[in-house]
Amino acid sequence: MSLITGLLYAALAAYLGGWYLGHWHGNFSLLLFILTVVTLAYWLAEKFKFRPDREAAAVQLVEQDQARRVSLATQGIGDVDGNIGIARDRLLMQPWWLDWTAGLFPVICAVFLMRSFLFEPFKIPSGSMIPTLVVGDLILVNKFHYGIRLPVINQKVIDNNDPQRGDVIVFRYPVNPDLDYIKRVVGLPGDTVAYINKQLTVNGQPVELEAGSEYYDADSLRYAQQYSEKLGNLQHNILIDRDRPPFVPPQAIEDFPMKENCSYSGEGMVCQVPAGHYFVMGDNRDNSQDSRYWGFVPDRNLVGKAFVIWMNFSDVKRIGFFH
Repeated sequence: MSLITGLLYAALAAYLGGWYLGHWHGNFSLLLFILTVVTLAYWLAEKFKFRPDREAAAVQLVEQDQARRVSLATQGIGDVDGNIGIARDRLLMQPWWLDWTAGLFPVICAVFLMRSFLFEPFKIPSGSMIPTLVVGDLILVNKFHYGIRLPVINQKVIDNNDPQRGDVIVFRYPVNPDLDYIKRVVGLPGDTVAYINKQLTVNGQPVELEAGSEYYDADSLRYAQQYSEKLGNLQHNILIDRDRPPFVPPQAIEDFPMKENCSYSGEGMVCQVPAGHYFVMGDNRDNSQDSRYWGFVPDRNLVGKAFVIWMNFSDVKRIGFFH
């Protein structure tokens, strides 16, 4: 079993190494599920097989020692050398391959359940949600806000809240579901969303927009105009670069499902959001690959609602809740 366990750890190390080096995309949910199942198997084997065997061997050792002492005592030998306590402890000691499998099961299982059904951490990798979220923000996502979903397959089994305009959501990227994206919900099922000449309109009503102070983007070393936008009941800040053209470059538009619901022009685009789907955009409007480029987010792709920055090692002042 020690050889099998060593091979399993070698395979895990190779998988994580290839993932880290970018040779393939990893599926952390699937990895956690497999680790939970494997460590559970070891834990059950330890509980019902290996530990009882060690305890039985320890009892047999004690009985043999006692029988030996009784036999020697009948021969008039009362002072017997040897202390079997150390030998007994060694028999009861859990071997390394069980300590690093069965011993880890409670921790891995707790992480798997918490990550699957309660909260999941994410790291912001790009500037598409500036100024709300910046590169390096470590955030938490509420996994049950939009319903309880089975891990790995992401199948919803219990309904909860529906996404609302203005929610910041994490979802599986429709073009490549192995990747997770984060954007803001702009359009709900049935909405008509227009983004014409940098003005967002939902169902014919322009979204409130108020100019604010300039924002300095430390990554691009540029200033950008900041605006306060109100979607639904949520007020949040966005960036708009008035020097950038308002249209979506035709070569950048994916051939996404239900693309016929959208029309593009030199001033921008208009989309009718289909049932069971959502239209999302980044707060950094001119630096965000979002629904304008690759289409709608199906409800089945939802991961959860982002709600708090729990750490940013470059700027701890960013820690806190956000809209």
